[in-house]
Amino acid sequence: MWRRMIAVLTLAALLTPVPAAQAGRHETVRGWTILSDSDAGADAVIAAARPYRINHLQLSHEIVYDLREVRDPRKQAQTNRLTESAHRAGVKEVAVWDHALYGLDYYPRRFRTGPGGTIDLDNPEFWAWFKQDYRSMLDLVPGTDAVVLTFIETGARVERQYSAKLKTDAEKLAYLVDQVADVVVDERERNLYLRTFGYFPAEIERTVEAIGLVEHRDGIRVMAKAVPHDFFMTHPNDRWVQAIDRPTIIEFDTAGEYNGQGKIAGAWPEEHVNRWRYYEQLPNVIGYTARTDRYGESRIVGTPTELNLYALHRATQSRYLPVDLMYWEYAIKTYGWLAAARVQSALRRSFDIVTSSLYTLGTNNANHSKLDYEPYCSSYHRSVPGKWIDPPVVTVGHDVNRGFHDWIDIVDHLAPASCKTDGILRREAGYVLDNGWVKPGNNMEPAYLDHIVAEKNWSVRQAEASLADIEAANRFLRPEQYRQLKGYFERTLFTVKLHRSVAKAYFGYRIWVRGESFQNPALQRAIWDGLTEARQVAAQMRGYPERAATGEWNWIVDADQADLYYTRISAGWDRYGNVKVPPPS
Repeated sequence: MWRRMIAVLTLAALLTPVPAAQAGRHETVRGWTILSDSDAGADAVIAAARPYRINHLQLSHEIVYDLREVRDPRKQAQTNRLTESAHRAGVKEVAVWDHALYGLDYYPRRFRTGPGGTIDLDNPEFWAWFKQDYRSMLDLVPGTDAVVLTFIETGARVERQYSAKLKTDAEKLAYLVDQVADVVVDERERNLYLRTFGYFPAEIERTVEAIGLVEHRDGIRVMAKAVPHDFFMTHPNDRWVQAIDRPTIIEFDTAGEYNGQGKIAGAWPEEHVNRWRYYEQLPNVIGYTARTDRYGESRIVGTPTELNLYALHRATQSRYLPVDLMYWEYAIKTYGWLAAARVQSALRRSFDIVTSSLYTLGTNNANHSKLDYEPYCSSYHRSVPGKWIDPPVVTVGHDVNRGFHDWIDIVDHLAPASCKTDGILRREAGYVLDNGWVKPGNNMEPAYLDHIVAEKNWSVRQAEASLADIEAANRFLRPEQYRQLKGYFERTLFTVKLHRSVAKAYFGYRIWVRGESFQNPALQRAIWDGLTEARQVAAQMRGYPERAATGEWNWIVDADQADLYYTRISAGWDRYGNVKVPPPS
């Protein structure tokens, strides 16, 4: 009966037309972005593009991060080969990335006549040189169809250059875009995508203002991330997208830069589809692009994390297709009817597993997915969801089941003292300090350790349940499928156990060093339980054969990180006055 029901629902979904609002404005942009310069990886991604009806491909990061890199014969050859390959696969638009301006040293000294050796933006000879430089670079990649331009967060930030005519940062940014558009759009008849970015709301507002000042109308599009700042799953949607008066595509990180990078449980269609459902209703949004890797051989095509790409594909086909059905469709298509129930059950826990392990009480504390509670400070100021939420209150489940003020509760207690005074919190969220929401010093308390341990224990149980589902599906899977899924969820279990153990020891130690009034046998045991488990799990990881593909996050290095925390805490961490915790008797 249940199989027949799924078949009927699937047929109904397939017959649901593409939303008319999307189809009437533009052909929906269905894009993928390749970051890695692995030829084998790029070829695999392009080969998978046609069934997903991908019509837009971005070549970025390790392939072309700055357009000037195409002067490197290897990068030039790779870019042209991949562009041609993508066109043959039916991709209509291939885009390369660029950042402008480059570092000051890139530009001839004769143009750096402003105060402090800055570029004189009022000098027409500079812009003539700039445009000719752009032409020469584009000549090297003639088959490409678009440029994705980051015009903020660049080497020689244009807003820091001299001009008597351009009075504001937004005017300088807009003027730069118009000069690029003169070549890319007017002369070469290619699309120019303006990539938004900001570390705090005022930066994004300035970028949106600058886009509004750009004089070119046709050929200028915008690419905005699905979340403000960076790809954290507890961040809200980017509310500034609706203020952009340009055709806009939404950038999704389906490969999980901060969320496991495809090496551990990372298939969460609800995360991407729910956000897309919001954006597809905005009149300026014309499509999306999804990142397919995080360097090296970390591509998600051909792995369980490919479910994220499948879900976005199906979401653009039908506005009404339930996410639950996407799980079933993908599991049946990929693993067969008999294994589907257990596999989709295992995959469904991915979001909660990662947001309770690589995140602590709602805030990501994994430095590009790696184990790094301290000294990595971004977790406690730059990456805090509360920067983008008003009021900055979050609800945490995961056996914690209560609300927290992101600053008063989470940051003030979890942040090391040094992360409160490094300047970034004052610069990017100074109101937090002005309001007294975050106080100086190490304010970690036992109640917050209890919350953290409860959350991490819950995470371990979820990972164990998913691994049990894969074991139960074993007899219905092909050997290579079972091996891949087993490795996927075993690495997940190692990871969440490692985070549990180190979090218990680290945050417990932060309480211990506050003085004798905080020191008691229960805390002593908790710290040493964490240290002991960390060492055990690290040793097991080193002996584990399925270590995952290469990429930015080297999964096995987390074992070394765990050992580092063991050494710091067991020997007395110099950062905390070399205070030691005696082993329990």
